Amino acid sequence: MSALPYDADLVVVGAGPAGVAAALMAASLQLRTVVVEADRVGGALHRIGAVENVVGGWSTGAQLADALAADLVRLEEAGRCIVVRGRAAAVRGHDNRAEVMLEDGMVLAAAAIVVATGVETLTPHGVGWISAPEEFVAPPLWRAAPEDVVGRTYVLGGDRPLGTWLRTHRKSPQMLHVLHPAADDYKVAEVVGDARVRLVPVSRVAVTRSAYGAEWLLEVTDRAGRSTSYVANTVLGNLGNQPASLRGLVSGQDAYCPTELQHPRVRVAGDLRSAQFQRIATAQGSGAEVVLANYYAEQRI
Repeated sequence: MSALPYDADLVVVGAGPAGVAAALMAASLQLRTVVVEADRVGGALHRIGAVENVVGGWSTGAQLADALAADLVRLEEAGRCIVVRGRAAAVRGHDNRAEVMLEDGMVLAAAAIVVATGVETLTPHGVGWISAPEEFVAPPLWRAAPEDVVGRTYVLGGDRPLGTWLRTHRKSPQMLHVLHPAADDYKVAEVVGDARVRLVPVSRVAVTRSAYGAEWLLEVTDRAGRSTSYVANTVLGNLGNQPASLRGLVSGQDAYCPTELQHPRVRVAGDLRSAQFQRIATAQGSGAEVVLANYYAEQRI
């Protein structure tokens, strides 16, 4: 693509569905590619218990993650990409190159960068509609096994892992009382009618320690301003995500980082683009698409 002394034609940050799809497309275009991954290939796929809307016949996210890892191994062994283990800290675009700065001080230069760092799980202390003492911890719903769901169980938030959990544990009879803000209304629509779910629209929730010791008291304010108190044996978190952004990316009003706001040599793929695009299939498609878009832009076709 260029005679400039880049470390690669393309640097892909993140080895989830979008990042691996980008690497595969880059390899098919004969681009020298470096993939930067801080943790394990597949990322959030490892915590998805049931996959139903992805082609390929996968049953779980972990199975798909293993397949992505095998794809990268195949590319590395063929000399078609290099995987660098490290955590990216920042990106920067220039007229003739783009750069990725890693936390250990390494700088990788390329003709273009694809950032596919995805999202991070929100906690109760990170959302405005919940107040809770510092010591309060709500284990994530996606990590809970049916035997962890004990007694009166309240779920904070109506993010999509709720539907995934119900599909994964179809035989679990446990009732989940789901407290969700208006922003989650469109997400909980997929579980309406499931007898194991009681949806409770709320505007605010205040969590305090119950006088009974091991239990939690939830002071819930509904959207009409009425207050109700609930005592919970188990409280799980299902609050959604926030962008796992890097310094140098431009965020929109919702804190996500759509490609159109970035430097022309910095492309964004996967969940990082928008909360509404958080699907495995759209992440994979976006990873491949941004590589093609950059390739044709460089070729000026």
